[in-house]
Amino acid sequence: MKKHCSYRPQGVCSTLIEFDLEDNKVYNVKFTRGCPGNLKAIGKLVDGMNVEEIEAKLKGNTCGFRPTSCADQFAIAVRKAYEEK
Repeated sequence: MKKHCSYRPQGVCSTLIEFDLEDNKVYNVKFTRGCPGNLKAIGKLVDGMNVEEIEAKLKGNTCGFRPTSCADQFAIAVRKAYEEK
């Protein structure tokens, strides 16, 4: 079953992350605010990946002096959505 998910990231420039979760796969990723080119690229690169693949590639990434990044927040968001389904 497909579920539309929204997540409000913490500590980054992006203010909202939206995506569809179908079983364990992520589709249609959209970031609001942040670095548009980079975030659109992330959405394209992860389209169709499962939660574990996304975590393996993106979890723990940082941005400048911040202890997190939009990519890290996205990995957190997909795990949370998967566990809540």
